Amino acid sequence: MIKKIGVLTGGGDCPGLNAVLRAVVKTAIGRFHWEVLGFKDGYHGLVLNDYVQLNPFSVSGILDRGGTILGSSNRDNPFNFKVEENGATKFVDMSDQVIANTKSHGIDAMVLIGGDGTLTSARDFARKGLKVVGVPKTIDNDLSATDTTFGFMTAVETATEALDKLHSTAESHHRIMILEVMGRYAGWIALEAGIAGGADIILIPEIPYDIREVADKVMERKRNGKNFSIVVVAEGAKPSGGEMVISHIVKDSPDPVRLGGIGQKIAGELEQLTGMDSRVTVLGHLQRGGRPSSYDRVLSTRYGVAAVELISAGHFGRMVSLQGSTITSVSLEEAVGKLKTVPSDGELVRIAKSIGVEFGD
Repeated sequence: MIKKIGVLTGGGDCPGLNAVLRAVVKTAIGRFHWEVLGFKDGYHGLVLNDYVQLNPFSVSGILDRGGTILGSSNRDNPFNFKVEENGATKFVDMSDQVIANTKSHGIDAMVLIGGDGTLTSARDFARKGLKVVGVPKTIDNDLSATDTTFGFMTAVETATEALDKLHSTAESHHRIMILEVMGRYAGWIALEAGIAGGADIILIPEIPYDIREVADKVMERKRNGKNFSIVVVAEGAKPSGGEMVISHIVKDSPDPVRLGGIGQKIAGELEQLTGMDSRVTVLGHLQRGGRPSSYDRVLSTRYGVAAVELISAGHFGRMVSLQGSTITSVSLEEAVGKLKTVPSDGELVRIAKSIGVEFGD
């Protein structure tokens, strides 16, 4: 018998988190008459027992809001939790404390919403006997066990809108305009936004580029009367035989490497090779913010309802998943640890090349 569940949003924020929370709360309370506790700031709140009672009033009016009303964190791994003790910093396994906290509240199951890091911890909690259900979230769309993660399509729309606007200034000033988007290991945002936004060149981590091939494409366009070019590049793109461009290192972070600067690198090289002015726009966290698209609102709602239905059916240790047009579920063991990257010979790359897009390979 389920009487009370908990929910949290972990990892980086993205459009659609509030829509998932709304669906979880409305379904759990309205359909199944359960109580719902929301833990603040991801696993940080679950470790420190920082929570709020959620009800239909709590989630009223949040369907179209970006971010998450619970807050989030991508720094707090409960199995390697940062604590200060006697003026020193150390990392401690606080997973038993998490389980004790859920028991003290009488929580029968947890809905854990996040990307690979959050869901890896969810898997580890399932191994320890905690009843959990995962919901896949990342704008990078790089989780292998679902066709689409919520937040991705909104990020693509944000990048596409930026490309639309860059076209006019590129054409007016006869420049190379470079848009740098997120995508450390997977280039889905760059690829889909590049196709939708009419980019001439798309550079992604999965296809190392030769800058001379990129420059040749720019000059070919110029010879054909096109005195401008649009380049969209994923932050993790790298030249053949080269490495990703690192902005800086954050030593005390669980993910210390910060990428950034590939756009400027390409701009400088293209100016030297083509003699054309180049300008760079870095979208950065704009891709994470703002109102979710209608697609993401619907997908988030489907995921939230499905997560509660899994709990009702007693199917724990699983993640809700979109397979084709159907919402189903996969085991958390299957869901984590493997990134879904762009196939270099896949349909979308083939389509882009067919319409003249250059990948620098």
